[in-house]
Amino acid sequence: MSAPRILLVSLGTTAGLRASDEELAAMLGAAGAEVHVARAAATPPVRTLALTDLAQARAAARAAREALGDGEPDAVIYSTSTAALLRPVPGAIRLDTTAAENRPGRHGLWQRPLEARRLAEAPLLVPTDEQSLNPYPELRLRSLVVPIPVEPSGPLTSPGGREIAAITYAADPEKKGLDRVLAAWALARRGDETLMVCGIDPSRLGPLPEGVQAPGLLEREEYRALLRRSRVFVTAPRQEDHGIAQLEALADGCVLVSTPAPGPYPALAIARRLDPRLAGPQLEGAIRIALDDPAEDYAARAAVELAPHRAEAVQRIVTGELLARLTRTGLT
Repeated sequence: MSAPRILLVSLGTTAGLRASDEELAAMLGAAGAEVHVARAAATPPVRTLALTDLAQARAAARAAREALGDGEPDAVIYSTSTAALLRPVPGAIRLDTTAAENRPGRHGLWQRPLEARRLAEAPLLVPTDEQSLNPYPELRLRSLVVPIPVEPSGPLTSPGGREIAAITYAADPEKKGLDRVLAAWALARRGDETLMVCGIDPSRLGPLPEGVQAPGLLEREEYRALLRRSRVFVTAPRQEDHGIAQLEALADGCVLVSTPAPGPYPALAIARRLDPRLAGPQLEGAIRIALDDPAEDYAARAAVELAPHRAEAVQRIVTGELLARLTRTGLT
């Protein structure tokens, strides 16, 4: 029997999305499938989120049509609901969040109703978290949760061996609440403590306040190495989708300080279970607690919480359930 052929249409608008699509393709390959990844071309910046989504949906549709021209696969996966909005053929939809949740008001005027139709038509939904389909609870019966795998990037060191006090990731500074983080850090910082601001070109930040450094756009390995040297990961998102940066920080032994945020955001629930003092609205006080009085065995308990997100656990789902359900539903 020949290997099932799977077409994965990757929107790939962020480094995290591209990496997670490659990981899913590799896991499907390890499960016995022949996987082709069709990558949407990058789109130029436009003025509004509605136009951004239109340009990206068109790019994903073009990539899918070109790939389909080489032969019909046994199943198609559109990675993100945006990639599926203008899809040429039906297929499974992999998503971390929905336009119903992260495109309020005029920002999602055309996306929300079309998304609802596409999700209802999809033969299979593949959310990355139990909360991803919160706006569509009736669709959970046709879904299979497949988390984005998260692994430690290296051996953990004790909190005393970490010379960087705090770190944050701000590729989208407005969405990630960088202004809130910097304001809280200015009040919470003591002595020569330093906050590292990663994921953004320092030229976008202007003059940095005392106690803040921005190392620039790092390669993935360099960024994860900084996590292993940092004691606390601080974030204050205005809306959070999957929040892979927070999960990676937990995997690399950081204590997570986060304000609550709408969206699936699986790391927030983990943070609340690990230490509820660090997952409330008061960011300044939580930073000091994390630095001065972290909960006992925090990193060890975080590792237990992250077990369902480890690659081995995700591979079991892909091999044992996802591939069979993809090939059973096919393009219908």
